[in-house]
Amino acid sequence: MTRVILFNKPFDVLSQFTDRGTEGSKRATLSDHIDVPKVYPAGRLDRDSEGLMVLTDNGKLQAKISNPRHKMTKTYWAQVEGEISDEALARLAKGVELKDGMTRPARAERLEAPEVWDRVPPIRVRKSVPDSWLQLTISEGRNRQVRRMTAVVGFPTLRLIRVRIGDWHLGQLQPGQWRDA
Repeated sequence: MTRVILFNKPFDVLSQFTDRGTEGSKRATLSDHIDVPKVYPAGRLDRDSEGLMVLTDNGKLQAKISNPRHKMTKTYWAQVEGEISDEALARLAKGVELKDGMTRPARAERLEAPEVWDRVPPIRVRKSVPDSWLQLTISEGRNRQVRRMTAVVGFPTLRLIRVRIGDWHLGQLQPGQWRDA
């Protein structure tokens, strides 16, 4: 039977089980939170991003989740610098030009500040610049894609939380917690 684990990856945790960084460095990894043999992450989440990761022991399912060819949607909550404009949301929805080409159209909408856990360390706040939240659903998985998309429309991402992958949702999982799907 296929095992599927949903994990809420905390900020500053690598989305792999071992740290292949410089010798002597000890960065937090999945193995600091998950002690389950023979499961592997289906896709990645940047070290400075938080939220849902799916892990499985099924190689075909892992490929289906992580390969952009399958167009599995991923939904993110992004806290951005500035009050997100209608124009920026429309551009994100149409797709934006990044250095590695056009993105596919996305679902982009304003989001009231969600009730989420405090991030440690907290995001940088500038009193003179407001921030806002948006929900962005994409069907690709380029490197740092959401951060690059919000930056290209003029609203740099301050905090990024993935809340959904396909039909799997983060639910009430707190950072560092996991459960079987």
